[in-house]
Amino acid sequence: MKPIRSILEALYKIPLIKKFKPLIDMANPLIDATEAAFFGVDETTHQAPHFVDTIEIKRYMSCVIIALMPAVLAAICFYQLAAIKIIIVAYAAGGLVEVIFAIIRKKEIEEGFLVTGLIFPLILPPTTPLWVVAVGVIFGTLFGKEVFGGTGSNIFNPALVGRLFITIAFPKIMTTAWVMPFADAVTSATPLTVYKTSHTITPYLSLLIGNCAGSMGETFRLGIILGGLFLMFTKVSNWRIPVSYIGSAFLFSLIGHKFSPETIAPPVFQILTGGLLFGAMFMATDPVTSPFTKAGKFIFGILCGILTILIRSFSGYVEGVMFSIVIMNAFTPLIDHVVIAIKYRPEKI
Repeated sequence: MKPIRSILEALYKIPLIKKFKPLIDMANPLIDATEAAFFGVDETTHQAPHFVDTIEIKRYMSCVIIALMPAVLAAICFYQLAAIKIIIVAYAAGGLVEVIFAIIRKKEIEEGFLVTGLIFPLILPPTTPLWVVAVGVIFGTLFGKEVFGGTGSNIFNPALVGRLFITIAFPKIMTTAWVMPFADAVTSATPLTVYKTSHTITPYLSLLIGNCAGSMGETFRLGIILGGLFLMFTKVSNWRIPVSYIGSAFLFSLIGHKFSPETIAPPVFQILTGGLLFGAMFMATDPVTSPFTKAGKFIFGILCGILTILIRSFSGYVEGVMFSIVIMNAFTPLIDHVVIAIKYRPEKI
């Protein structure tokens, strides 16, 4: 983004542009907000979350929402009114929890839920009953974030905490009622389920454009890739986590498929199925629940990838992304501690 910023600064110096300075001054609040969203700010924060970067909460939220738009629009296109209802209920129920805790703590309403409230519905099946959506987002917001102190203090990704809870509490609803895009008929066959039962591989083009059953936001993988690249380009997400996550999943499944093709699916299929791409791009990169050290990010991503393939291949669950990320969220402080302890060893006297 630095080249773009340099161009804008050069434009302000042009004599013709200077003539419009009064108009530019009137638009300064809008210009400052846009600049902060894309380039960051020079101010330091007085409370969590703290980022070792020019990034701040408004920029993070703005860019992530923009990056999620291809997945959101695809979900609405594929599942129409059902998708819209689920998104509205997720925002309403989770937002209510945010408001209640803001009143209790006598603080302003935190902006963190803007992203959580959008990610949560995108990782749900389009047939999820609205009351289950409400239960899941309330549980995730309450026990995944608010009990730890709110945005910036949470250990686990709130959207994944809510998704895990309703998956365990309502397994039939969350694992069997799937719908193909543009179809009304319910099917229980996601690409991962099909492979696990019959070793049939869904065409890769269908997986890329979303012509398969799955959670609302995980099927249009071409849009997920574009959104993830946007976040890395704007430096809102660190490239080390998605690259190491996807790379380790690819390598581990490549080796495993050669030794046990009936148990472990081929690498490209692993990457393009389930929520692996969505998890790697939008959830594993959460700056609050992932390591802040560079080496720690690589370790976090590699272990997420390995755990995902292990859970998919050898457990009773066909998907392992949410389990792997939540497990590694718990190890984030330890990873950073070990990395720092190794890098900054006390000098021997």
